[in-house]
Amino acid sequence: MAAALGVLADRVLAEPPSGLHPVRLFGLCMERFEARAYRDTRAAGVGHVAFGAGLGAAAGAVVGSTAAATYLAVAGRQLREVAATIGDALEGDDLERARELLPSLVGREVATLDAQGMARAVVESVAENTVDAVVAPAWWAAVAGAPGALGYRAVNTMDSMVGYRSDRYLRYGWASARLDDAAAFVPARVTAALVVSVRPPAAAAVWHAVRTQAPLHPSPNAGVAEAAFAAGLGVRLGGENTYGDTTERRPTLGSGPSAAPPDIRRAVGLSQDVSDALCVLLGAVGLCLTTRRLARGRRR
Repeated sequence: MAAALGVLADRVLAEPPSGLHPVRLFGLCMERFEARAYRDTRAAGVGHVAFGAGLGAAAGAVVGSTAAATYLAVAGRQLREVAATIGDALEGDDLERARELLPSLVGREVATLDAQGMARAVVESVAENTVDAVVAPAWWAAVAGAPGALGYRAVNTMDSMVGYRSDRYLRYGWASARLDDAAAFVPARVTAALVVSVRPPAAAAVWHAVRTQAPLHPSPNAGVAEAAFAAGLGVRLGGENTYGDTTERRPTLGSGPSAAPPDIRRAVGLSQDVSDALCVLLGAVGLCLTTRRLARGRRR
């Protein structure tokens, strides 16, 4: 129940001031830790992720309130607002404005993307971050309370900082990337199930995409989320992505037309519907558990 309240609070309230946002403060702390502890080894990376995950869980214990920690860990409102703003720019043919905003949402090279390429990038990011920024922190809040919510957020933040296959992070970031994969494994599949629940006519297409297309994606979790959103929206995702000097070919996900600028707003709506369904699910589970505990107490 408390996790659901935290997700609802994220929808209603604005983000904390950026200078005081715990995720930003955590990122600064981990930058300093890396500056002192970095070694080009997996062992050093394990130390990095152990320190960061412990720090996140300890912060959750200090916060104490599961609802408050979930609110701090979830970033669904910010995700949807940024995506919608980029969508408005693209639909208004303001490609330069869209390119300026896009790096805040995606990590790929954006300078050469046309309107359709930027639209695909945004839809894919909304899908992936619906897991990372909404479902996963709320899931871990429900499982492990406030330490679970902020501990997961710490793990995901470390992955975004060092979980790359670059020369610097191939070994040092390995543990962060693997732990993030493990932490989001169940939430990614819960997200796919929630897409089915809010888009029943697309249920068969969603399950087909998740079963047959998602395994071809290099990420065990992003592929599931992107496949579910592609099928739920009736669009096609995937293709070439450029990251610095590296170009990767992502598998085709979905079977409709290529994602276009108007599909961004539809993806934002789907993400919101998934968030609402998650609140209902968490609230129902919490209510059932509370009712069961009260019934046991009366029997005693």
